[in-house]
Amino acid sequence: MPIRSKTFCESYHEDIKLLDTIWSKCWMGLFILGLLILPYLTDTYIVYMVNLSSIAVVAAVGLNILTGFTGQISLGHSAFLAIGAYTAALLGEGLGMPFWITLPAGGLVSATVGILLGIPCLRLKGLYLAMATMSFGIMVEYVLITWKGLTGGERGMYMPEVNVLGHALDTDENMYYFLLCITAMMIIAAKNIIRTRVGRAFIAVRDRDIAAEVMGVNLTGYKVTAFALSSFYAGVAGGMYAYVMGHIHPEHFTLLSSVEYLAMIIIGGLGSILGSIFGAVFIVAVPEGIKLLAQGVESLIPAMQGRYDEEWNIAVFGLLIMLFLIFEPGGLNSIWQRIKVGFKNWPFTY
Repeated sequence: MPIRSKTFCESYHEDIKLLDTIWSKCWMGLFILGLLILPYLTDTYIVYMVNLSSIAVVAAVGLNILTGFTGQISLGHSAFLAIGAYTAALLGEGLGMPFWITLPAGGLVSATVGILLGIPCLRLKGLYLAMATMSFGIMVEYVLITWKGLTGGERGMYMPEVNVLGHALDTDENMYYFLLCITAMMIIAAKNIIRTRVGRAFIAVRDRDIAAEVMGVNLTGYKVTAFALSSFYAGVAGGMYAYVMGHIHPEHFTLLSSVEYLAMIIIGGLGSILGSIFGAVFIVAVPEGIKLLAQGVESLIPAMQGRYDEEWNIAVFGLLIMLFLIFEPGGLNSIWQRIKVGFKNWPFTY
């Protein structure tokens, strides 16, 4: 039986390739082709769910840069999405600016706020950092509700339509390719950032911050950089969310949303870009799965009709986080890596 060979790397250029074999390139090509033809094979609701998944992927990648790669836990991630969303709304609806200005602007404003938050939180770790970021998220939510002159308060704000070369992206199918392009660019950028000196410094800070500082890693600079990058990704994701929804409201950016993003990277896999994608898609699909399950139970057991509540999602998220931390700390990415190794080594067990 032929044995796979030439799997070693002869240069650093080969070692850092994103797609190192012809098979990985073929599978990636098929995956991209599937994404391109997806709107023609499914209904509008599925396309809408994929759009939400694209936004969640960008936000989850940003949080994984901060928490998974740098080890700085955050429970205020949705606050940065809110800042990006409201910045895009103020510039787009209020000043009539196009999306190619409002989206980066939302990311930059969020990154600036992330730097201002990261500096006083430099000495905080673990639970203390989680409490500080959670308090920041609650404060932002309070500002969104009470500062009615700027944010519209409980009425929220409306977003203008996205126009690309004179064509209005006014349907989920039209928004699909727009969001897909932005998500792909953000994923590729994050993947390359993690493989640079900055990304290796993030991992060193996460694993052994004192040893990293002794070796010359600037803890202050890299922690603040991680906050800025994470906040930028969240701000862009917030702007994407605002354009997809067409109307934003303070209830879209609550503490529960931050818990959902944290669940995404834990379930998908901490310290993994691919895990962020897995976790985001999984968490977006979970509420729909709960609804389908509840409908099936109600059809079988009439006494359960009307018992489904949206708060079931909170219990499910908590249960999923607990189960993955206990039984699969590496998340879905760890499962996927084992499957890949199994296929490569088949029929051998080593």
